[in-house]
Amino acid sequence: MPADTSPAPPPGQTAARLRLDTLVRLRWLAIAGQSAAIVAVHVGLGFTLPVGASFMVIAASAILNICLRIFYPVSERLDSNRAAMLLAFDVMQLAVLLYLTGGLQNPFAILFLAPVLISATTLPPVPTMLLGFLAIGCATFLAFFQLPLPWESGVIEQLPFLYVLGVWVAIAMSVAFIGVYAWRVAEEARQLSQALAATELVLAREQHLSALDGLAAAAAHELGTPLATIYLVVKELDRATPADNIAKDDITLLRTQVERCREILRTLTSLDDDGAPFARLPVTHLLEEVAAPQRAFDVEVDIVKGDCEPPEPTLTRNPGILYGLGNLLDNAVDFARSRVVLGVSWSEDQVSLSITDDGFGFSADILAHLGEPYVTTRGVRSGEGDSATGLGLGVFIAKTLLERSGATVTFQNVAAPETGAQIRIIWPRSHFEAHRTGRNMGYLL
Repeated sequence: MPADTSPAPPPGQTAARLRLDTLVRLRWLAIAGQSAAIVAVHVGLGFTLPVGASFMVIAASAILNICLRIFYPVSERLDSNRAAMLLAFDVMQLAVLLYLTGGLQNPFAILFLAPVLISATTLPPVPTMLLGFLAIGCATFLAFFQLPLPWESGVIEQLPFLYVLGVWVAIAMSVAFIGVYAWRVAEEARQLSQALAATELVLAREQHLSALDGLAAAAAHELGTPLATIYLVVKELDRATPADNIAKDDITLLRTQVERCREILRTLTSLDDDGAPFARLPVTHLLEEVAAPQRAFDVEVDIVKGDCEPPEPTLTRNPGILYGLGNLLDNAVDFARSRVVLGVSWSEDQVSLSITDDGFGFSADILAHLGEPYVTTRGVRSGEGDSATGLGLGVFIAKTLLERSGATVTFQNVAAPETGAQIRIIWPRSHFEAHRTGRNMGYLL
């Protein structure tokens, strides 16, 4: 079935901005490390290097940090442009420091990767790509222009250019590979976080509706007694009022409206989660409830029971399971030619459901990714070239809710020569029958 649409923001639109405090703290850490390295090389090893100029470059970073602390609050969050500019400053500062201490011959040249990695995990692709080009450009400059590598007094150490070229290639490849890899991992994490948030909103809505059912039932119980009294009084007034009395029609109307109110209250009482006769329902009734809204369309929806061992499993009405099954069935109806089959079977150990349509089935490139957030097959399975319009959260939300209830969800195509898609949902019977009310579900996010 296709990854249906669910209201959710597109990837990247709601990504959290980078906190200024994070960059400031990381820069203080870099300042401490750079200072310690210069002191260790100059004092500890006795190597000659331009200490004054080096500490001036480090002081520039410290001054920038102090200014940021003064003019911006700790909670300030940066947009991508400002964050990229601060990271670009770090690249340039490191390049100047390396220029004073041997260029790419300095083993600390590998630190060009740090700002690019930070950008890849927090910023959009374009600023990260520009920052990577800046780092490679600085590395290219340092391959040809730099002060001598700090060494023992009176000794000028010059490494072969082939070695320097190898370091440049390593930095360029690392910037490209680590930048792309880190961005991809972070983007998947962001998408998953957004999709889980959408799932939580859907479940919260379903639980709210379930809570309203309980409130309605409680109100029905409280209103039942006074309404019964009103009904008796109106009934007696109706009997005692002559037919030619001017108030007869009004009393009769009042009686019919009171009867209607009593009927409404009886309906509301049946929604009680704990005491209603339909609060706990057999699995076949569950499927009937899921299938009922889909039978208004042209596609035939059949429920087929396989080999089963009595007794039939039952569960408490569960918003998460109802929503998940309803979403998958809705997708199946959308892409079926004429028929969708809801299969059910059970044994002492498990409860198995299947949703099978007679459509075109899943395409090979989509099948492996179904159930992941932002994977949609809108327009892929219809065979009519429809454009994709969904964000691909429907199947993800349904699969997540069903798996949180203890189910295993798998997607596959119907075996040839038949065509169509099939979704199998299997619960351990103990999990299926253990669910209680929608307000106390074990799969809460």
